[in-house]
Amino acid sequence: MKNIIFFGFLFSCLCSYAQNQKKTIQAQVTSQSISIDGKLDEPAWENAFPASDFLMFEPDNGKLIPENRRTEVKVLYNNDAIYIGAMMYDDEPNKILKEISQRDNFGTADIFGVFINGFNDGQQNFEFFVSAADVQGDCIMTDAYGEDYSWDAVWISKAVLNEKGWAVEIKIPYAALRFSSENKQTWGINFFREIKRERKKYTWNLIDTKIGTFTQQNGLLEGIENIKPPTRLFLMPYASYYLNAADGQKTYGTIKGGMDIKYGITDAFTLDAILIPDFGQTKYDDQILNLGPFEQQFNENRAFFTEGTDLFSKGNMFYSRRIGGRPSTDPELKDNEEVTEFPQAVNLVNALKVSGRTKNGLGVGILNAVTEKTFASIKDTITGETRRVVVEPLTNYNVLVLDQRFRKNSSVTLINTNVIRNGGFRDANVTGLAWDLNTKANTYSLFGNVKYSTINDTEDKKGVYSTVTFAETSGNYRYSFGTDYVSKDFDPNDLGINFYTNYYNFYGNANYRILNPTKKFNKFSINYNMYSEFNKESGKLQDNNINANVNLTTVKNNYYGGGITFYPLEIYDYYEPRVDGRYVAIPRRIESWGSISTNYNHKFAIDLNGTFNVFDETERISYGFDIGPRYRFSDKLLLTYFFSYFRRNNNKGYIDSVDDDDNESSPNTIVFANRNVITYSNTLSGKYAVNSAITINLAVRQYWSYADNKNILELEPDGTLTPYPQFTTNKNSSFYSWNTDLSFSWWFAPGSQLSALYRNNASNFERVIDKDFRHNVAGLLNNDALKHIFSVSVKYFIDYNAVKNKVRKRA
Repeated sequence: MKNIIFFGFLFSCLCSYAQNQKKTIQAQVTSQSISIDGKLDEPAWENAFPASDFLMFEPDNGKLIPENRRTEVKVLYNNDAIYIGAMMYDDEPNKILKEISQRDNFGTADIFGVFINGFNDGQQNFEFFVSAADVQGDCIMTDAYGEDYSWDAVWISKAVLNEKGWAVEIKIPYAALRFSSENKQTWGINFFREIKRERKKYTWNLIDTKIGTFTQQNGLLEGIENIKPPTRLFLMPYASYYLNAADGQKTYGTIKGGMDIKYGITDAFTLDAILIPDFGQTKYDDQILNLGPFEQQFNENRAFFTEGTDLFSKGNMFYSRRIGGRPSTDPELKDNEEVTEFPQAVNLVNALKVSGRTKNGLGVGILNAVTEKTFASIKDTITGETRRVVVEPLTNYNVLVLDQRFRKNSSVTLINTNVIRNGGFRDANVTGLAWDLNTKANTYSLFGNVKYSTINDTEDKKGVYSTVTFAETSGNYRYSFGTDYVSKDFDPNDLGINFYTNYYNFYGNANYRILNPTKKFNKFSINYNMYSEFNKESGKLQDNNINANVNLTTVKNNYYGGGITFYPLEIYDYYEPRVDGRYVAIPRRIESWGSISTNYNHKFAIDLNGTFNVFDETERISYGFDIGPRYRFSDKLLLTYFFSYFRRNNNKGYIDSVDDDDNESSPNTIVFANRNVITYSNTLSGKYAVNSAITINLAVRQYWSYADNKNILELEPDGTLTPYPQFTTNKNSSFYSWNTDLSFSWWFAPGSQLSALYRNNASNFERVIDKDFRHNVAGLLNNDALKHIFSVSVKYFIDYNAVKNKVRKRA
């Protein structure tokens, strides 16, 4: 019996040791022509070495893939590209899920993926995916920022279903990767498979979920030798036509054209440049009624500023919407003057970025952009004379990043952002040092940053921001704790975004998660968080909360989550009054939330979210819910509807500031309102896929939010609010908007796209609240504010080498 136990223990240890070793696959050189058709019938595939014995990533981490679902992957290469051939066996091929979707959005479909790290430094993967519906996806993966699907490469793939399961054939040109110039290459590599109907994910080399890292658990690819990558020069010319129309206005058309360039300076570094920008087909921003003290933050929708920008994300210092955003100044008006025309955005003249990494792990990123001189129009209401005022001069934006990786799991980064405006306008500079240090076994992490900002304006300002966090990053039980310090004059907002200053804080987290499924749950985690924040000058408590939340996925792959947050003490908000040194007291409160999301594998699924918050103040509560049903009619057609409702009763907020004419030495009266704030939002989205290259998409959004002031209050010096009936100006707010996007997209060749887009949008802000919902929406759609835009754009991808080879053949 003892021998049986001993040998059982020994076998277990050997299996564990084997699973934790990096697997190795040999790439086979080929001179044959490989047709990317998903058939894997070339002789070169028969001679290549297979990668097999996939292990489950989740939910049952480390479990060997069943024989009837076995996966075999082979790798070939030549001087042009690396080729991946994969066979995903399935004994029930008729049950393979294969919804057709847009690129980078796989929907409900089985997936195969390959992860490549050309430097084998454990820091960054280039990931390429193909679904069973033959849809491509690609991204850059880092442990710090996760998967960034805004990155797009040009590569070729084909997925084909057969009687044994489904197969994938992929060609990845070296131009889509980054690697050293060594004659003998060793790359980090891993292969991925998701069986969607079972919600099970597998990888070739085990990704141990007990370890808090993903990119460092690749296997090894060997055998690539003496490759001579071609010149990496790609031209992407484009032409666009825009037809604009609005009620009561003249319809006009505009033709635009330009070119983007991508050039491989070396094997590791790439130059991207926009010669003539055209962002006319970017998505509309989802604007809201913003009653708070800070501007609304928007997502970046322009491809140049989203693709391959992982280096520029270091230290959270770069907010690309500053480039080409709203002008940085407002015009000074004289008596009897008004603004008749004010630009909502500044035109981009050109932009370029250089990024890459040396074989020693030094990453270099340089981004530079120039925006044009921009004017506002001012009119004298008495004389009728007009004048133009510069609200944004010619401006240069620059970002520099130096990121040194070491020990395959750590990095130190120097970041600098700089904005120079022509003439006597404000200039800004921010320099930061960020670090991410991990133990060799990836069990503990120390990360943080220090930033220093300098503003050159009529009054120069300098400020500091620093943060440091220590965390245990492995195992079932994990924890973290840290602190931030932000000085009063820290200001990165010319090329970054940060609103909260003049404080210090302390925070901590403890959590538990299951690493393998149980009889009831595929995933389960419980988290406990604490946070305290203090005003740096007064020492008053700005924030203090205790939070607990639970997130779980059942064995039927339905998600449930919920949490509760206690604010046990009165806190003081230094931002809502909009006056330096003033604050408003916020009473104690309890916030709660709950969420349900049913399994998307079913044709019908639904998302439900609810919140309920109670304040320690008479009748001051807030509550709301979201409901989002979705129905997949077929692998081609999907419709999703989302309705959101949120209500804040007896909300207290800033509405105005009044001069005290009787006493010039006294501060202005800060006026608040006791108000009810109600928000409705309806969103309908749909997708019809003709095939994996042609899709039609619809997105319609209606939004309405209003703040109905019940009574007016004055903010006292001690942060309390008292009645202020002498203020009679109507400061109610009602904002409603509508936008529609109907698009057609056809990827007619690798990297080349024809797109057609119809959109309309309208918005309106009023002080008089019309609570008739139907009349509100109808009025918005029928007035002169509704604008219509139809556009067609063609982008063509030109590979310099392909053109050169054709010219040689003809010669």
